[in-house]
Amino acid sequence: MKKIVPEFMFTEEEQARVRALASACGIHELTARILFSRGADTPEKIRTFLSPSAKNFLSPFLMRGMRELTDAVGEVKAHGGLIAVYGDYDADGIGAAAILLTALRRSGVRAVAHVPERADGYGMSVASLEKIIDENAPELIITVDCGVSNRAEVDYIKSRGVRVIVTDHHELPDVLPDCVVINPKLADEYPYDNLCGAGVAFKVACALHGEKAYDLLDLAAVSTVADSVPLTGENRDIVAEGLRRINRAPRPALKYLLASRKDAVDAQTLAFTVAPRINAAGRMGDAQSALRLLTGEDEKEIYDLAVRLNAFNAERQQVCDEVYKSARRRLAEGGAYDDAILLYGEDWSQGLIGIVAARLAEEFNRPVVLFAEKDGVLKGSARTVESVNVYEALRACSQYLEAFGGHAQAAGVTVRKENFEALRAAMNRYVRETYAREDFLPSFSVCAHEAPDLELAKELERLEPCGVGNKKPLFSVTAGSVAASRLKEGSPHVSFRTDGTELVWFGGGRSLELLSCDLPKEVVFECGVSRFRGSESVRGIVRDVLCAQGGGESTALYAFRSRLLRLAAAPAEVHPVYESAESLRARILAAREGCRYGLLLLGGEQVPASLAGACAGLDTELFRLASPNVGNALLLAPSPEEDLSMYRDVVFLEQPADFHFPSLAGKTVYVNADAPCTLFDGLDVSRAAMAEVYRAIRTGVAGDGSVAAASAQNVCPPRQFVFAAEVFAELGLVRVSGGRLRAVPGKKTELTKSAIYRAAAEKRG
Repeated sequence: MKKIVPEFMFTEEEQARVRALASACGIHELTARILFSRGADTPEKIRTFLSPSAKNFLSPFLMRGMRELTDAVGEVKAHGGLIAVYGDYDADGIGAAAILLTALRRSGVRAVAHVPERADGYGMSVASLEKIIDENAPELIITVDCGVSNRAEVDYIKSRGVRVIVTDHHELPDVLPDCVVINPKLADEYPYDNLCGAGVAFKVACALHGEKAYDLLDLAAVSTVADSVPLTGENRDIVAEGLRRINRAPRPALKYLLASRKDAVDAQTLAFTVAPRINAAGRMGDAQSALRLLTGEDEKEIYDLAVRLNAFNAERQQVCDEVYKSARRRLAEGGAYDDAILLYGEDWSQGLIGIVAARLAEEFNRPVVLFAEKDGVLKGSARTVESVNVYEALRACSQYLEAFGGHAQAAGVTVRKENFEALRAAMNRYVRETYAREDFLPSFSVCAHEAPDLELAKELERLEPCGVGNKKPLFSVTAGSVAASRLKEGSPHVSFRTDGTELVWFGGGRSLELLSCDLPKEVVFECGVSRFRGSESVRGIVRDVLCAQGGGESTALYAFRSRLLRLAAAPAEVHPVYESAESLRARILAAREGCRYGLLLLGGEQVPASLAGACAGLDTELFRLASPNVGNALLLAPSPEEDLSMYRDVVFLEQPADFHFPSLAGKTVYVNADAPCTLFDGLDVSRAAMAEVYRAIRTGVAGDGSVAAASAQNVCPPRQFVFAAEVFAELGLVRVSGGRLRAVPGKKTELTKSAIYRAAAEKRG
C-alpha cells in the first residue's frame, strides 16, 4: 500500500512566518511554504534560493585545511615537483579528478591523475599507491572523493616519504587519517556540508584561481547531480551555474555526450543522460577513458572517447539487466522476506551491482546490499530507501566487515564470504529493531491537494534545478471515474483531465480499468507548464494513482469484468489445497504474525465474513498490486497478468472460477473450501438472453466498453449485459467505434467458442 503524506506541517507561528515571507518576497504562499520547508526561512534565503548563481558561492578558505593545501601546491611548484591526484571510479570521483588536475596544471604545476578501476576496490589501495609512487615520484598526493577512511593507506604514503592531503566529502570515520584533511563535514567555519567530491575539488580550484575556475562548473554540476547530494545551498548554485554554461556553450566532451538531446539541458538530463555514460566507463572497467574525455584537448580524441562511453553505456544496460534478472531469480528461489536484502553472485560485475541494488531497493522498498565475489571476498554496494540510513546499519554490523564507507543512502562494503550469513542476520536484526513498518511503505510527500493554476505553475519553475533534497513539488487531486485515453493506438501511456488539469500518465495504460471505475482515488502528479505555438497551460505528469476503499456499482462491475476476462487467459498448473475457513483463518494470522512479507490473499469482489477479522488491517488492492515489494496484501479481482510469483503464501478467500495465473504456475495455493464461487450467480446463459443483448448492441450502445455500455442501456441487469458483451468481444462479434459499442457486420460464430461462455455454461448448466 502506498500512502500520501504532507510535505510540511507548520505550527500557527510558522504559518504566520510563511505568510509574511510570501508578502515580503512577492511570491505565492504555497511557494513560500515549499521554500520554508526546505530551509529558506528568511527573505534573503528565499531570494538566494530562487536566484541561484555564483554570487552565492562561499569562500573556499572557510574550509579547514584549504590554506595548507594551497601552500603545499605552491611549495611543490617552487621545487619543480609533481603532484599526483588520486580519484575514484564513479562520475563524482572522475569529475573531481578532472577538475583538480586541470586546476593544478593551470597553476603551472606538473600533475598526473589516477582513477582506480572498480576491480581495485573502493578508496585507495596500497598496490595502486605503490605503482603511482614508483612510476611518478610525486612530491605530493592529493585525494579527491576518497581518502577519509584510508588511514592505513595514508600512513603508507607517508612511509614512502611523500606528503599527502585528503579531500573528501564522505562520512567521517571515528579516527581521521594522520594528514591534512579537507572535508565539508569537519567542524570548521564552512557553513555547508553537503558538497560532493567534485564540489570540494571545485572549491580547491577556486582557492587556487578564484573566479577563473568557474569554467569548471559544468564538470562540478554533472558530478553533483550524479552523486545524489542535496540540490540545496551551494550545490544548487553550482548546478544552476553549470547548467547555464552547458546550455550556452558546452565543452566538446559534454556536447558529444549530449548529441541526441534537442531540448535545453536540465538537472534531469545530467542525471539520466550524461552521468550514466561517465559512470559506464568505470563500471565496464575503463575509468581512464572518462578521465581522458573530461581532460582532453584534442577534439577528435574527445569525440572518439564519447563514442566509446556511449558504447560502454549500451553494454552496461544489457549486462545490468542480466544481473538484475539473476538477482530476481535468487530472490524468487530464496524469498524476498527479510527486512534487508543481501545477495552475492560469483559472476556478477562489481561495477554494476550498485545500479541493480538501487533498482531492487526501489522495487522492494527496503535496504539492498549486493556483492560480487572474488577469491573468497565479497565486495558490495548498498542502496536504501529514503527513510532508512544504510550507513548506520552497516556501522552497527561493522564487526563482520573488512571495510565500508559511504553515506546514508549509498555505501560500499567488503566482507569475507564466511562472514556473509552473520552479516545478513545482524543487519536484518538491526533494521527490524530500529525501523517501524511505516518506514518501508512507499509514500508521496504532497504539498497541496489541488492543482495549481498557470501563474503558480510558472512560479514553481523557479525551484529548478530540482533533484535530491529539492524534489519537484507533488500535488494530488481527488477523482472518481476518469475518462482516460491512450496517447495513441497501442500506446502504454494515457492522458485524462481532472479538476480542469491535463494529466499524462506514462505507463498508465495497464491501469485503465482502475481509472474508469468509480473507486475513490487520489491522483499524484508533478506540475509543469506546457508551451505550444505561443500558448501556455498547466500540464501534470502523473506519478501514481492511489485508490481508497469503497466504490459503487461501476467498481463492482469492473471487478466482475476482470474476473470474467481471466477465464479467457491460459490456465496455469497450480496445486490447490482446500481447507476450512477456520483453518485458513489460523494460517493467515500465523503468517502475518511471523513476517510482514510474503502473504497474498486473493479475493473476488469482497472478503467473506468468516475471514474478515483475519484480513483486517491488510493493504487492500483492486486488480493490481500497488507495490511489488511482496508486502502482506489482499488483492481483489486480480488481473491474470499480475506478477504474483514472489509470494510465499497464497490464499484464495473463496473458490475461484479458475486458476489462470501464469505467475502462480507450480505453486501450492490454499483455497477456502467453505466459500463457493459466486462469479456466475444470477447469469442467464441461454441463447435467448444472449440474443437480447446482441440486438441491443446492434443499435449501438453508448460507451467505450462493456461496463460503460451496461450503464447506458436498460435491456437487462448490468452484470448480464457485461457478461454477454465480453463473450461477444472475445468472439470478435463486437467492437468500440465512435464512443459506442457496436456489432461487427457480417460476423458469425458459435457461442461455445468463447472460453468465458463455456465456463459460465458449465457452472450454470
